Amino acid sequence: MEETVLITGPEVTLEGRLTPGAGAGGVVITHPHPRFGGSMDNNVVWTAVRAFESRGWAALRFNFRGVGLSTGAYGGGLEEVADLAAALNFLRGRAPGPHLLVGYSFGAYVAARALFQGLAGTGAVLISPPVAFMEMAWLPETPHLKFMAAGDRDEICPLLDLQAMMAGAEPPVDIVVIKGADHFYRGREEELFRGLQNYPL
Repeated sequence: MEETVLITGPEVTLEGRLTPGAGAGGVVITHPHPRFGGSMDNNVVWTAVRAFESRGWAALRFNFRGVGLSTGAYGGGLEEVADLAAALNFLRGRAPGPHLLVGYSFGAYVAARALFQGLAGTGAVLISPPVAFMEMAWLPETPHLKFMAAGDRDEICPLLDLQAMMAGAEPPVDIVVIKGADHFYRGREEELFRGLQNYPL
């Protein structure tokens, strides 16, 4: 059962929900763009919670600054990196490692940016990073990417563009393709669930 939690960050307090794990490992799950209605109650975020819960991992979802009951205001994807760092620090106090970042859309941008800037997470799983919407030329240089998931009908994360961008990444990063899914995964949540549940970590 999820627990309502408050996460203290730099100059903000963040609203979150924590699902305890049955064993080792925990994930922090980040939501899509706040300016377009994104929140921790998003269908893809909830699918990720279910998938990692099924793996026995603790799952922490939270609202970025300015969303829901989280204080502060939208920070353009840069200040949200500090929110993610605070959430990761909170998770470390509640669940044993490893600790992964799982980001969807804008949340994938924030998770990758955090690792690129040196956040000491175990790694990241990115769902539909918004490569056609936000500047992410640095993405192939992001360390500790575990894998990505993307739909083959996604206009915000065009699959061919993502594959071309990541072709030179070292080490290689697998992309799990969710057939028939657009950026919002409506009607394809179970396929995404299985992709997140079954990929070896």
